[in-house]
Amino acid sequence: MKKIYSLVTVLLVLTYSAMAQVSFSDDFESYTAGQLLAQNSTTWATWSGAGGGSDDVAVSNSLAHSGTNSVYLSSTSSTGGPTDLILPFGSQLNTGDFTFSCWYYIPSGKGGYFNYQANTIVGQVWAMDVTFNTNGTVDFTNSGTLLLSVSYPQGQWFQFMMTANLNNASWNVKFDGVSVGTFSNPVMNIASMDFFPNDNNAQMYMDDVSFSHVPFTAPALDASVMNLNIQNGLASQNRTPKVDIRNLGTTAITSFNLTTTYNGSQNTDNISGVNYAPGSVNTVTLTNTVTLASGTLQATTIISNVNGAGADGYAGDDTSKSNITSVTPAPGKIVFAEEATGTWCQWCPRGAVFMDMMTEKYDGFFAGAAVHNSDPMADSAYDANMGNWITGYPSMLVDRLPKIDPSAVEQDFLNRIVIAPKAILTNGAQWNITTRELKVSIKTKLQSNTTGQYSLACVLTEDSVHNTGSGWSQSNAYAGGGNGVMGGFELLPNPVPAAQMNYNHVARFIYPDFNGSLAAYPMSMSSGDSFIHNFTFTLPASWDENQIHIIGVFNDLNNSDGNGSIDNVSTTTIDEALSNGYWNGTDLGGIDFLNSVSSAINNDYKIYIYPNPATQESFVNVSLQKASDVVISVYSVDGKFLQKKNYGTLNGNSALPIETSLLSSGVYMIEISVNGVKETLRLVKQ
Repeated sequence: MKKIYSLVTVLLVLTYSAMAQVSFSDDFESYTAGQLLAQNSTTWATWSGAGGGSDDVAVSNSLAHSGTNSVYLSSTSSTGGPTDLILPFGSQLNTGDFTFSCWYYIPSGKGGYFNYQANTIVGQVWAMDVTFNTNGTVDFTNSGTLLLSVSYPQGQWFQFMMTANLNNASWNVKFDGVSVGTFSNPVMNIASMDFFPNDNNAQMYMDDVSFSHVPFTAPALDASVMNLNIQNGLASQNRTPKVDIRNLGTTAITSFNLTTTYNGSQNTDNISGVNYAPGSVNTVTLTNTVTLASGTLQATTIISNVNGAGADGYAGDDTSKSNITSVTPAPGKIVFAEEATGTWCQWCPRGAVFMDMMTEKYDGFFAGAAVHNSDPMADSAYDANMGNWITGYPSMLVDRLPKIDPSAVEQDFLNRIVIAPKAILTNGAQWNITTRELKVSIKTKLQSNTTGQYSLACVLTEDSVHNTGSGWSQSNAYAGGGNGVMGGFELLPNPVPAAQMNYNHVARFIYPDFNGSLAAYPMSMSSGDSFIHNFTFTLPASWDENQIHIIGVFNDLNNSDGNGSIDNVSTTTIDEALSNGYWNGTDLGGIDFLNSVSSAINNDYKIYIYPNPATQESFVNVSLQKASDVVISVYSVDGKFLQKKNYGTLNGNSALPIETSLLSSGVYMIEISVNGVKETLRLVKQ
C-alpha cells in the first residue's frame, strides 16, 4: 500500500563520523570554597558568557556528596536567579549516545531547575526543561508539553542520570542507577545545560557532575524512527499519529514499514514511493487514528524492512517510545483562558499560537479570550482588571488561577478539566440582523449544593479581526527564527504587517464587569436548581456576527481574598446559541453599542459607556489616537448639572469611572469633552 504522507525535509550537517568521544567530570575539589566556579574553570560558563559576574556561582563547602565541595544553586527572588550557570558540551550534538550524571541534594519542600539548550549560542532554542517541584516530583517538558513526570528523593543525596540515544532523541532517566522513565523528545539537538534557580523555593546542591558523548558512525542504510507524535488530550478523543523518520545512513530511503502499538492496539503502515535523502528528517502522517485512553500510557513505533532489505545497518534507533497522557473530563466542564496580549508586545505571538492550538486541540472543552492592551482592540475595563492579575506580557489566566506563561496553558487546562463544576451553563440567543440586537439567555443548572457568593458574566469575543490602520501590525520577536519556531511567526517579518494579521479570540467586552453580577444567584443553592439570565447587546456594524462567540462565566468568589476563580463557562457561536432557542429569565441588562459609542471625529477617538444600564458604577471608555484633554460632566435628563471631572491630558485607552451609586434611578446625559469637542451619551441608572 502506498502511504499518503506529509513530507517535511530538514537538512542537517551530519558530522558524526568525524567526531571524537567527549567526556567531562568535575567534583569541585580542585576549587577553593568561595571561588566563583565559571571564573576559575576552563569549561563552566554563565548565561552572560564570562564568569565572575552576578550569574556566576560560588563553590560551597557546606554540604557535599564526596570530598568537601559542591555547588549550591539557590535564589531569594520569585523570578529566580541571578545564578545562571552553563555547562557546554563542546559542540551541538544530534547523533550518538549521550550521558549526563550528577548527585543532587534538594531539601524537603524545596525545588530546582535546569534546561538543555539546543544551540551553542544560549537563549535561542530550549531543547528540554527539567523542573524539580517542591512537592517531590520532577517534570520533563518541551515547550510546555509534559514528556515525563516522576517522584524524586528529597532531603538526601541521590544520583540523577539521563542517557539519550540522540539518533532518535530517546531518553532514559535513572535515580541511583534505577530507571524511572523513558520518553522521546521532539528536539534532537543539545549543546549545553543551563542551571538556573528558577524561584525563591529553589535550593539544590550539586556534586560529582559528568557527561560523555560517544559519536555515531553512519552505516550505508539506517532509518531512525523518532518523535512519535500522538497529541495528549482527553480520553475518547481521536488523534492521528505522526512519526519523524531520520535518514542517518549514506544512501536514500525509498520504502519501509511502521508498526505502532498503543493501548493494546497495533497498526502497521507500509510506506513506499518516497525518496528520503541522507541527512534529512521527514514527517509521516499515519493512516489509522488512535482513540486516547485515560492515564499515561506508552506508545511504541518500530521501523522495519527499510528499502525492502529487512534490518538496516543499526538497530539501536529503530524503536521510538512516547508517553501519551490523557484525562477523562468532568461532565459539562469547560476551561476558560484569558490571555493578556497586545500588538506592541514582541513576545505575544506566543500567546496567539497557544490559544489557537488549544482551541483546535480541545474544541468544545476550551474557551479563550484575548484581552488586548494599548492597541485598537483593547477594551479598557477588561484590560484594567487583567492588569491587577498579571505582571507582564504575554500572560494567561486559566479559570482565574495564578498567572502563567501561555506556553504552560495545556497543563493547567488538563488540571482543571477533570474537576467537576458546581454548575453547567447553556447559551441561548435571539438575533435581529436588521437592528443588530443580540439577546442572550444563559441557563445555569446547579450540580451540587453551594453556599457563598457566586456571580455571572457574559463575554463576547470575535475571531478573524483585522484592519489596516495604525496599531494593527503585530510586533514579532520570532521573526527570522532566531528565537525558535512559533507557529509560523518565525517565517513572518517584524512587525507583521497589519494586512497579514487576523486576530482570534479578541475580547470585545465583558458584562457587567470582570467580577460579574453579584445579584445573579442567591447565597445558598441546591443541586438541581436552575436559573435563567438575559443580556441584550446591540452590536456595532464593524463586528462580524459570524465570528462572535458568546461565553457565559460562572464565578466562584469564595476564596479568602474574595477574588475567587472561575468554576465553569459556556461557549457557543451566535448560530449555535440560536439553535438552542431563547429562554426568558432575569434581565441583567446589556450594552447598546450602536447608541453608546460616539462617531469618530477625524479618527481621533472613540467613546462608549459601560455597563449601561448601570447600578453601582459605570465607566466612560475613551480610546484616544493622540494626547488629548478630557473632561466628563454628568447632567440630568432635563439638563441640570450634577458632576464634573477634569482628567487633564490622556492618551491611549482609559476607563474613567462615573459613581452611579450616588445617582437616583433614571436617565442621565454624559458629556465628554475631548480637546474641547463635546460628545453627549445617554446613561441609564437602574
